[in-house]
Amino acid sequence: MKLWTGRFHKDLDKTTNDFNSSISFDSRMAREDIRGSIAHATMLGACGVIDKAEAEKICDGLEGILADLENGTLAIDPEAEDIHTFVEGELTARLGDSGKRLHTARSRNDQVALDDRLYLRGRCAELAEQLRGLILVLCRKAEEHSGDVMPGYTHLQRAQPITFGHHMMAYGEMFLRDISRLKDAARRMNECPLGSGALAGTTYPLDREMTASLLGFSGPTHNSLDGVSDRDFCMELAAAIAICMVHLSRFSEEIVLWCSWEFKFIELDDAFSTGSSIMPQKKNPDIAELVRGKTGRVVGDLTGLLTMMKGLPLAYNKDMQEDKEAIFDAVDTLHMCLKAFTPMLDTMRVLPENMRKAAAGGFINATDCADYLVGKGMPFRDAYRITGALVACCIDRRETLETLPLEEYKKHSELFDESVYDAISLERCVNGRKVLGGPASENVLREAARVRGLVEQDEKE
Repeated sequence: MKLWTGRFHKDLDKTTNDFNSSISFDSRMAREDIRGSIAHATMLGACGVIDKAEAEKICDGLEGILADLENGTLAIDPEAEDIHTFVEGELTARLGDSGKRLHTARSRNDQVALDDRLYLRGRCAELAEQLRGLILVLCRKAEEHSGDVMPGYTHLQRAQPITFGHHMMAYGEMFLRDISRLKDAARRMNECPLGSGALAGTTYPLDREMTASLLGFSGPTHNSLDGVSDRDFCMELAAAIAICMVHLSRFSEEIVLWCSWEFKFIELDDAFSTGSSIMPQKKNPDIAELVRGKTGRVVGDLTGLLTMMKGLPLAYNKDMQEDKEAIFDAVDTLHMCLKAFTPMLDTMRVLPENMRKAAAGGFINATDCADYLVGKGMPFRDAYRITGALVACCIDRRETLETLPLEEYKKHSELFDESVYDAISLERCVNGRKVLGGPASENVLREAARVRGLVEQDEKE
């Protein structure tokens, strides 16, 4: 039974009905739809719009529907137009005329806007919790490898020495920002549109503050047109998710590189790797590659939402039904990626000796060699030129700056003495960078503790 058939003399064409229907994807909001309806009925009874006893009867009926859906004794009818039609139809079948009073002073326009907000608000909290779990894994890895030297890169060329722990905490900062974006999105969507009606509110004496309070919102929306036509919260959440997926994709790219034989900085656990159907030696980082690939999908969800909304006049338009599949897919994809990525990271084995070897062979202590000469009084530009010549000499002799004989150093400058080897030690180069935000081991440990504290505090809030 359609909620709008009074005006029409013909049944909807079946193909058109299937095209118009949203039950296949908005059925996931059944709990939110029922919660919203209970709050609406409670408010109608309290305001005297309907009899209070009848409001209680409606609420009991809705609770019964929810219980039956959750215990499996009631199935959602796939032929229903949408979840709102299904719930109201089932309520009317159970209660008769009382069920027909539920929709008083409400439109599907403000109802779906409410369901969207309730559902996505809850999913924001779930995703933030998953990210907190990932960050704690990063903190643990950082502490375990706070002093393990590896090359830091620019342009994917070895640049300066850092530690694996420092690298892990860089991603910790990214994911902290992702949590902050999710919380911001949840805060801005936390306004209740019920009472906006189709677009112009209602003449019934509603208590919108009461409805908002019953549903845990900070308050009602303040403009009825905006209340039903706003999908900023979908676009904002999709943007936050897309940025988070980009962070996961960058991390995945590094994992793919690091577990290759060309790098071999890490080894993934067998439980989070796959093999080849023809090459028995292969151990493939498929999870990381899939996360990297699914990022494009989520960016597409965001693009679809932005494009769908960009030309819509106020207020509600049927185009806006397209918001759900896009934002649901973005939410589901990030959830699935975090569920696979976090244990993969937690179980991976780090190979410090390979990272140390790569760091030693990349002349990434060259800047520290130049700084050594600056410390002896030489202008930096001269020190830079001399160090570059020393690197060229090392390449010709198949040496590193650490193994190059002192006499070769002295050919380039008499300022060099035995102390240069201490100055260019990779460990010293790293641990000398104690400036806030630097890669010194003590900094890494301090930062891991700070970030863990932020995550644990966030969990309590």
